[in-house]
Amino acid sequence: MDEITITPIKNGPYKVVGKVRLVDHQGIPYVVKETFILCRCGQSSTKPFCDSTHRKVGFVAEQTASAAPPSALPPPPAAGTAAPTASP
Repeated sequence: MDEITITPIKNGPYKVVGKVRLVDHQGIPYVVKETFILCRCGQSSTKPFCDSTHRKVGFVAEQTASAAPPSALPPPPAAGTAAPTASP
């Protein structure tokens, strides 16, 4: 299987490179090329794809990969459950 790379672009969308099958919430596949861009700001009018609206709305996301090993990171939420929220 070919490698798939998903790169969060600083203050922008996710760049997906590789052979990926992208489906909607009903399992219906989108037609995608081997490189495509996914919205990360939530404001795109072409979701799940990016339409560059992040530039207009001032989206900011500068996260970098954690140096912590995967075993030190919290597990993802179980399917069908809400992600934990931060306490006030």
